[in-house]
Amino acid sequence: MHGFRALKSEVIMSNMTNAASHAPIQEADYSAIHPPSLIKRLELTNPVFWLSGSFLSVFVLLALTDAKSLTHMVNAGFGLATQYFGAFWQVLLLLNFLIGLAIALGRTGYVRLGGIARPEIDTFKWLSIVLCTLLAGGGVFWAAAEPIAHFVSAPPLYGEASPKASAINALSQSFMHWGFLAWAILGCLSSVVLMHLHYDKGLPLKPRTLLYPVFGDRAINGWIGDVADACSIIAVAAGTIGPIGFLGLQISYALNSLFGLPDTFVTQTLVIVAAILMYTLSALSGVSKGIQIISRYNIVLSAALIGYILLFGPTSFIVDGYVQGVGRMVDNFFPMALYRGDTEWLSWWTVFFWGWFIGYGPMMAIFIARISRGRTIRQLILSISVAAPLITCFWFSIVGGSGLAFELENPGLISSAFEGFNLPAVLLAITSELPFPMVISILFLILTTTFIVTTGDSMTYTISVVMTGSTEPKAIIRAFWGVIMGAVAITLISMGSGGISALQSFIVITAVPVSFILLPSIWKAPSIANHMAKEQGLI
Repeated sequence: MHGFRALKSEVIMSNMTNAASHAPIQEADYSAIHPPSLIKRLELTNPVFWLSGSFLSVFVLLALTDAKSLTHMVNAGFGLATQYFGAFWQVLLLLNFLIGLAIALGRTGYVRLGGIARPEIDTFKWLSIVLCTLLAGGGVFWAAAEPIAHFVSAPPLYGEASPKASAINALSQSFMHWGFLAWAILGCLSSVVLMHLHYDKGLPLKPRTLLYPVFGDRAINGWIGDVADACSIIAVAAGTIGPIGFLGLQISYALNSLFGLPDTFVTQTLVIVAAILMYTLSALSGVSKGIQIISRYNIVLSAALIGYILLFGPTSFIVDGYVQGVGRMVDNFFPMALYRGDTEWLSWWTVFFWGWFIGYGPMMAIFIARISRGRTIRQLILSISVAAPLITCFWFSIVGGSGLAFELENPGLISSAFEGFNLPAVLLAITSELPFPMVISILFLILTTTFIVTTGDSMTYTISVVMTGSTEPKAIIRAFWGVIMGAVAITLISMGSGGISALQSFIVITAVPVSFILLPSIWKAPSIANHMAKEQGLI
């Protein structure tokens, strides 16, 4: 079972971005006469840089010199985090979602955020960025593999059932993990708090601002804020480096299966270098260019694949699986959200996912706050915590539902490929059952790459913004963090999949402090919503 968890932790993926409109005043004339040194331009004197950078450096050094001890420490920390904080995280995500719905559906839902009357980004572009950045790499390989994982080994809440019922249960459990609660923690209540404190009060668009309601100025200018920012950066860097490294492993495996290219470290490195170039160049162009363009093409390609599979795939099962799976998730929503009957299973699945999403929470909230200026609370919360999850569930029905349909028709066809938690093999097994399998497989690999690129560029941009406090951080800082994350990913895969696995598991440990950064939003967001509603004459 421990080996199963280690294999599983290799394949979690994920997603981010941010910024601020209150950039610090620049002393342009002085800078022109006395250009800042490289150290200053890279924020190398920033305590947040040293806290986060030193920690990641030590992690990589241990991975290279004493991987066994590192793995032991990470596994021990992972076990303690899931054991003692799992129930807290389950309640935190549930409350975050329910309170968000309450302020969105009441009169406070009409509150407009960001201090402007109209959204800066039109709705299609906005939703494209949101979907691509938050869904990210999980949208392809996880969508293929998680449903078959729950079909092969039934979730304890559902237990054993007939093959058709087990398939619906498998989709329902997948929907829970990638649905309402997961999306809501990535940028609803916390984004409301950040948008008010940043755009209306002038506080920095950084994770530390989420602690301002509790610690006041000490959170903004003291060590508390530095630690909060560093923990958030470590979590998001780990959650980005992992998918970048795993992208190299996945694409290399697929290229070997499809074209016979050698599945070696050289191939894996070339894939990662190509990804580094793409997401760094995209991040350098900013939110308004590269990130929007890639997100838009991601959505177009995703829609084309959806249409193709609906037309040529197991359409009836896909539609039935989506409707019944969502219905079963809603029927069992509270039992699934608060299930504590099998804590060992939870540590591999629900709590594992919750830890990952919490780790991304503050940085994702910053990203959402950056791109959502001018939107109402209702638009923000219902789009992110309701509409986006339903779209995600449909995507899981398209990819994973097709796999389940093929498995029901020909037992062992997909489950045998899944053995060893082999996510790329599951995807290729599914696409091989569709017309023009080679073309469809290549398109899915392209989509996976662009999803990870979207995550990489948004993460690079977000970390740079938090480091500098500026909406438009210098190009050298964006490039620096983009290259560093890719270089770390290459270093870790050079020692085998264990390095990436340990790093990705570590994000669950970082979720412990990060969950307390998100906690004040539970009561502060409703208070802010009511205050702003009065200011805007809505109540």
